[in-house]
Amino acid sequence: MEQKLQELFIECVKELNEIGIDIQNEKQYGKIDIIISKRNNKRYGCCKQEEPDRRYKIINKIGRRRIIKYERFNKHHIEISPWVMKLENDIIKNTIMHELIHCLPFCNNHGSEFKKYANLLNNSYGYDISRVGDKRQDFEKSNVEFIENNNYKYKIICKGCNQEFFRKRLNRYFTRKYRCAKCGGRFETINLVNK
Repeated sequence: MEQKLQELFIECVKELNEIGIDIQNEKQYGKIDIIISKRNNKRYGCCKQEEPDRRYKIINKIGRRRIIKYERFNKHHIEISPWVMKLENDIIKNTIMHELIHCLPFCNNHGSEFKKYANLLNNSYGYDISRVGDKRQDFEKSNVEFIENNNYKYKIICKGCNQEFFRKRLNRYFTRKYRCAKCGGRFETINLVNK
């Protein structure tokens, strides 16, 4: 599995080079390594960053508080969840590309710079890079059986697009604080334990 991940990573690096992003240039983007995560997470992958570049320091003031953010790092550790490696190669590459975008300066979050690079890759190579993925759809596309964990206590449904997802724990202000990422709709929660 590790060899397959490294091969797909090299393919992604070549595709980035073709559109003018030399992601292996350590002076510009920092050092990048990629591994399969030791834990079986719900998420597809993550990009952990170390050694912030002091030249890219941004200070935001909120009231009396000062929040320091860094927009470029010298080390990036990409982890891909083991269950993703069971899916088709294009879904794995999609996940790798998503995490590689986070290695670019000003792309630590899913803001406008991240979306710009995601749209560039989507249009150039036909990727489907977005903020969140659809696990069930990806498993169906890969002809792998999707086994859902039934230890969840809460079911959350978007009132706008009827998207459903599950949680074991839930912030009591969840429906007031958060909106759907796909349509912006409000959420309704259903307690599965009392049923």
